[in-house]
Amino acid sequence: MRKIFRPAPVWPALLLLPLLGGYGYVFLHAEAQWQVAILALAGVAAILAAGSRRVGAALDRSWRAAPSLLGWLAFVVAAALIYVLREDHFALLMVATVLLYALVCLGLNVQFGYAGVLNFAGAAFFGIGGYTAAVLAAHTALPHLVILASAGLLSGVVGSLLVLPLLRTRGHYAALITIAFAILFRTFLEVNDLLGGPQGLKVPGLAILGWSFNDSIVVDADTEFSFYVAYAGFSLVLFTIGLILVWRLERSWLGLSLDAVRIDETAASVFGFQVARWKILAFSLGNVLAGVAGAVYGMMTGFVAPASFTLAESLIFVSIVILGGLGNPAAVLPATVLVVVLPEKLQFIQEYRYLLFSAIVILILLFKPAGLLPRSLRRYFPSWGKA
Repeated sequence: MRKIFRPAPVWPALLLLPLLGGYGYVFLHAEAQWQVAILALAGVAAILAAGSRRVGAALDRSWRAAPSLLGWLAFVVAAALIYVLREDHFALLMVATVLLYALVCLGLNVQFGYAGVLNFAGAAFFGIGGYTAAVLAAHTALPHLVILASAGLLSGVVGSLLVLPLLRTRGHYAALITIAFAILFRTFLEVNDLLGGPQGLKVPGLAILGWSFNDSIVVDADTEFSFYVAYAGFSLVLFTIGLILVWRLERSWLGLSLDAVRIDETAASVFGFQVARWKILAFSLGNVLAGVAGAVYGMMTGFVAPASFTLAESLIFVSIVILGGLGNPAAVLPATVLVVVLPEKLQFIQEYRYLLFSAIVILILLFKPAGLLPRSLRRYFPSWGKA
């Protein structure tokens, strides 16, 4: 007897997205110690529940039932959160920072999760984008959109050169090469007086089509929005574009080829895959995303310095990718919120906040070694998972 496939209900994801938006608003506005603690524990518990086999499978089926509709709804919820926070400078800065860090981690996800190429120099490519924006914006008349594209392109070119020695190594030897590059990059910045040395460089604010992002948005005589609204909105657009690109890549034959290279390079070579070509593609694309994010971050903060692009920052990016779940782009955002926002909200316990934060991360990886939201099984046929 032929099995009848019934479409999965969409309502779990439809209900979840507005709840996430409301949770984000409450968490960013929480000031009391007990409020932050309760909200943080509730958030971690919710993420762990979503990562469980039963709940995660239900949410996955719900999302796959109408991905386009739910994707646009997620964008609308995020945009509504930015609008609600329109007068809160700190909260908007946190939102923009989370989105830009998540964009960097999308690139690392392509490198780690898809192609299996280790990169412990994410902050270096982030910094290449920031310094490129600083130099070009200060000394040329190029439109800032062209500067952002140039920052991403330069990061990709440098990454394509760095990946050449990586092709001759594997495992921890490849990791050591990227670590050495991260240290070399910071040293190069500190001794280079043309790039400001240890003091760094000022970066002009972002301006697109004559609109300066560093100017507050004046609605009327009594209403004025924070200028971070523009940066948060632009970061949301960039992250959405990056997420769509990575998802399209993962679901295409390109993503299938990258999976083959990651799983077994020898078998992939035997079947005719150009392993070097796919690794260069993944490494370069990931660094392009990091470069664009770094350029926007530099323009938003107005300053770049070697101390902002250290190996420690690279390890933060790596921890976000591993904590979220390797190969799952959707896991990048909640993991970035946990790593970036939680330590800021725990400032009331001063130096103990990093101890508590580290303990939370260790516990999560102890009980969820595959990450908060592990990558689901690749589906080759539309009917898979619809029973």
